[in-house]
Amino acid sequence: MAKVDIINLSGAVTGSIELSDSIFGIEPNQNAIAVVIRNQLANRRQGTHCTKTRSEVSGGGKRPWRQKGTGRARHGSTRSAQYVGGGIIFGPKPRDYSYTVPKKIKRLAMKSALSSKLADSKIIVVDEIALDEIKTAKMVAALKAIKAEKSALVVTDVKNDNVVLSARNIPDVKTALVNTINVFDILKYDSFVVSKAAVEKIQEVYV
Repeated sequence: MAKVDIINLSGAVTGSIELSDSIFGIEPNQNAIAVVIRNQLANRRQGTHCTKTRSEVSGGGKRPWRQKGTGRARHGSTRSAQYVGGGIIFGPKPRDYSYTVPKKIKRLAMKSALSSKLADSKIIVVDEIALDEIKTAKMVAALKAIKAEKSALVVTDVKNDNVVLSARNIPDVKTALVNTINVFDILKYDSFVVSKAAVEKIQEVYV
């Protein structure tokens, strides 16, 4: 098992914790990570895009000219696709992009993401992530003290409004609960800042 220092929000070491090799020490499966990230991005798509076909565009009820005798190509409507303001052929219509991924693949991808973060020494375990007031400056100072000022995903075991509200205006910082973390966010942010209680919950769930 890998041992990681536990620090406080001032950056001082207060102890250590052992991280399970079955969660934080596996060989990252890049294929599983790619499958899950593609799934997450697809599920986020609204799918509300819509174009009008020639039957939905207004106007064009009269033929622009007679069928024969003009020397021009025959046309039945000015709402055909080749006309400006005409309908769109095979354009996008509202659809659902979401699909499911097997649970085993999701778990493997999550373990792979956590393991890659530990391998890169980007997991920062904090004894308690809490602030006594809503103050962005205090959150900025805390992230700087624990060397997570570049970008960070801050994970807690329970919701702390002071932490959430203090962090929401900081660029490249996101807060999350243990049950809402996902592979995309873990890999997107440079540092994975997690409370001791949250680490213990993660190890309970993914053991």
